[in-house]
Amino acid sequence: QVRLVESGGGSVQAGGSLRLSCVTSGYIGTFYSMAWFRQAPGKEREGVASFERFGGTTYSDSVKGRFTISKDNAKNTLYLQMNSLEPEDTAMYYCAANGRGWVGSGTINSRDYNYWGQGTQITVSS
Repeated sequence: QVRLVESGGGSVQAGGSLRLSCVTSGYIGTFYSMAWFRQAPGKEREGVASFERFGGTTYSDSVKGRFTISKDNAKNTLYLQMNSLEPEDTAMYYCAANGRGWVGSGTINSRDYNYWGQGTQITVSS
């Protein structure tokens, strides 16, 4: 059974930074891709960033230039470095892994991911 465990959430003022971590129970290199999603109250889940098995990355327009996704295979950990945080970034953030197969690059779609973490809350105050 694959488990994804996020950490690093919290409260920060606008303009601040946070780094999220997601540790996988199995070897992280086996997943075709991994991603971060977020969901704010009353809104649909949004793909934030993805990291493909061989290094390609994709970002949503809303975070491009501010967030950086990275992966450490030796630590089985996915990261999301979030800089210049805005109140609009307030949401529950979820780590996800695609263990099914290659689905192409350029989009971050929740239906492509079959393993999910429990989420970690980010609150950005103005």
